Amino acid sequence: MALYKSSNPALNSKTFKSARSIDSSAEVMTINGTVNKTALLATLAFAAAVFTWDIFMLNQNPASIQPYIIGGFLVGFITAIVIIFKKTLAPFLAPLYCLAEGLALGGLSAMMEMSYPGIVLQAIILTFGILFGLLLIYRMGIIKATENFKLMVASATAGIAFFYFISFIGGFFGFHLPFLHDNSTMGIIISLVIVAIAALNLVVDFDFIEKGAEAKAPKYMEWYAAFGLMVTLIWLYLEILRLLSKLRSR
Repeated sequence: MALYKSSNPALNSKTFKSARSIDSSAEVMTINGTVNKTALLATLAFAAAVFTWDIFMLNQNPASIQPYIIGGFLVGFITAIVIIFKKTLAPFLAPLYCLAEGLALGGLSAMMEMSYPGIVLQAIILTFGILFGLLLIYRMGIIKATENFKLMVASATAGIAFFYFISFIGGFFGFHLPFLHDNSTMGIIISLVIVAIAALNLVVDFDFIEKGAEAKAPKYMEWYAAFGLMVTLIWLYLEILRLLSKLRSR
């Protein structure tokens, strides 16, 4: 069976090959199991987000949630790196990743909601609308994750990651990349492109998870695959939130 590439760093081309179960009698990864674990991780992220959301809404003081935002994203990043390099820890660390990211997202979303009422609900609806819409299209065979498609998405995702990295490093030296954060027409177009690339990553992830189930990967890979899908969903939500804020600020 051919192994497939994924632009999601949590779901690369060697993931299921290296994790393939040797014991044929052992429990193996299934699509339904992955869906159930994704739902659980999404619930944990939502619960954590509600916690920091309520903190901000009670006092409306950004300082009260800043530690949650910075700490959440930092812990989430470190946890994600550990999971990617040690997949067997996914059942234990994937929930921690979603809780940490949820704390950060809740605080950030609350501040955005205060500036642009209704923006969070719009971002959530669009995120899950894209998720289920692409899933339906994928299951109907209208869009297929061919090798050329995966290569295109992987290249575009790598380019975006490099773009953000340069922007992050440049911020320490007073250098800011044009259009990335402003609400100009070009800035909005760039955000639209990034949202589109983030959404296309979902298609690649669907295909990769399906191939993993077919390859009968070990049961713990359900947690790992669910974690990988959550990475994409969180990225997509953040980019949609950024795009909507640009549009609302015009």
